[in-house]
Amino acid sequence: QVQLVESGGGFVQAGGSLRLSCATSGGPYAFYDMGWFRQAEGNERELVAAISWTGGTTKYSEAVRGRFTVSRDNDKKTVYLQMSSLKPEDSAVYYCAATAPRTHGSVWDPPSSKEDFPYWGQGTQVTVSS
Repeated sequence: QVQLVESGGGFVQAGGSLRLSCATSGGPYAFYDMGWFRQAEGNERELVAAISWTGGTTKYSEAVRGRFTVSRDNDKKTVYLQMSSLKPEDSAVYYCAATAPRTHGSVWDPPSSKEDFPYWGQGTQVTVSS
């Protein structure tokens, strides 16, 4: 069973920054493709960033592109989401998620929806005040 433990959420003023971490352990693979999702109250859970198991390829939603950066340290089995220029509309519970590597040859098939991820963390709250 894959275990994902998020940390780093909190309260920040608009324009500020936060870094979320997600430590992974267990499961059949040494490394996983990872995603960061968020869910605001009353909204669907949406993918904001994803990263391949090597860390060499990333993708972002349009809402966060240029402000958020996803990265990973495979020695620590930890994935990060650096969030900058935060806006009140970024307030949500943020979840990290994992899936089996989706690289075929040298081509990454990026996961694009919550249905692509079988493993989930417990979530961490991010609140951005105006």
